[in-house]
Amino acid sequence: MDLPSKYLQEAVDEIASLPGIGKKTALRLALHLLRRDENEVLGFSKAIAAMKQNIRHCHKCGNLSDQELCGICSNPARNQKIICLVEDLRDVIAIEATRQYGGLYHVLGGVISPMDGIGPGDLNLGTLLDRIKEEGTEEVIMALNATMEGDTTGFYLYKKIQPLGIKITTIARGVSVGDELHYADEITLGSSIQHRTLFEGSFNR
Repeated sequence: MDLPSKYLQEAVDEIASLPGIGKKTALRLALHLLRRDENEVLGFSKAIAAMKQNIRHCHKCGNLSDQELCGICSNPARNQKIICLVEDLRDVIAIEATRQYGGLYHVLGGVISPMDGIGPGDLNLGTLLDRIKEEGTEEVIMALNATMEGDTTGFYLYKKIQPLGIKITTIARGVSVGDELHYADEITLGSSIQHRTLFEGSFNR
């Protein structure tokens, strides 16, 4: 794609580097930004830069946060005895949107996928067992995607957590096999959280 300006070309190339955006869409967005007021574009770029510079991971659960502890972990109204294991931030947002869950989270940052070279050591597992022991956790909910990788990760975690003698559950399969949690509608996902079942039963059928 030959463009009349090297600055426009650079902007299009950067925008096209984002997932799901091709060159044509990138050009349309770049031209839209070019038409906007300069202060609006500066505000846009400052917001992106501030996000990159200031957002951190909650040192307790791995969720994104502006502070050392995220708003969920620091909220005394949350049930401190339940931890919901999720793959990434999008799943936290999806579950929170249902308003059917009031416990804590632990964000794994991915799932075990040997095909992609991702093993247990690549996930945020270092503090999980310590959290369970130190916080007196009574239940761990496996809210992982209904995929082969999600099931593999869930089984691995079950084997690690089960010796601690706490309740381990999994969300009900209202979420279709192969689907990702953040694509499920709020009613289906909320029902899956409410009607969770014992994890052991999910692989003994």
